[in-house]
Amino acid sequence: MELRHLTGFVAVAEELHFGRAAERLHIAQSPLSQQIRLLERDLGAALFDRTTRSVRLTAAGQALLEPARNLLADAAAVRRTVQSVSLGEAGRVTVGYAGASSYAALPPLARAVTSEYPGIELSLQGQVYSGEALGRITDGTLDLGFVSLPVRRGIVSRVVRVERLVLALPDTHPLAAREAVDVAALARERFVTFPAARGSAVRDALVHACHAAGFSPRVAQEAPDSYNLLALVGAGVGVALVVESARNIRLEHVVFRPLAGEVAPLAIALAWRAGNESAALHNVLKVAERVLPTPEEYVP
Repeated sequence: MELRHLTGFVAVAEELHFGRAAERLHIAQSPLSQQIRLLERDLGAALFDRTTRSVRLTAAGQALLEPARNLLADAAAVRRTVQSVSLGEAGRVTVGYAGASSYAALPPLARAVTSEYPGIELSLQGQVYSGEALGRITDGTLDLGFVSLPVRRGIVSRVVRVERLVLALPDTHPLAAREAVDVAALARERFVTFPAARGSAVRDALVHACHAAGFSPRVAQEAPDSYNLLALVGAGVGVALVVESARNIRLEHVVFRPLAGEVAPLAIALAWRAGNESAALHNVLKVAERVLPTPEEYVP
């Protein structure tokens, strides 16, 4: 039983006229008649009563009509699904993110993808820090991730945000009275930061800034995400270096102060594996180019 035979059968059953059915299918009447004969032979039953004046469905033909329509509808749905996936209009794209930078960048990207490509499912996986994201992009368990530079070989990236580091501290802390705080003034402080084992770019930046100021940071406690980190700061557990986007997280008893002197900003990039041929991923990247443009200082 072939789909084209069922298509011919449904056309004849609905028109009850071989000539009109052939016109509808844009084929000659003779091939259509042959398709019906082959289908009847395959099923072992006559589907039409034919006379020189009329064509009528037999009981077997009437029994076949609705299942045939359903089969053709299912086949059309399968065809549409496959075509949508091949064009990147449908599919699944896994996105890893962590920290305030991605919290700010991810919502406009997700909204735009959902609006333009409702068939694409974004699988959003939180608390995936830069180092972990690069590893998972490399092994193929992640399609796209928010990472810091530089990236490893075999990964393509595009900068989407530039973040300056700021100091988060309890509102009762003596340093909260200053307009800006030098990193060297934090030598005796206890820090709250992100987990060392997860490859956090912000933690790496903290360590680098402290070493540049002549000391190693004393870590009092680690936090899995920006909200919990700032909650610990508000509770007086320690101070923290965070990206400027963390100011959008409003918590009582936490204030932010800029850092004095030269502290290198963080470039936040979208990264994906070179050679990833997912059409859905490449459509997501096209959307990202528009809603998350590269900052001017990083445009080639």
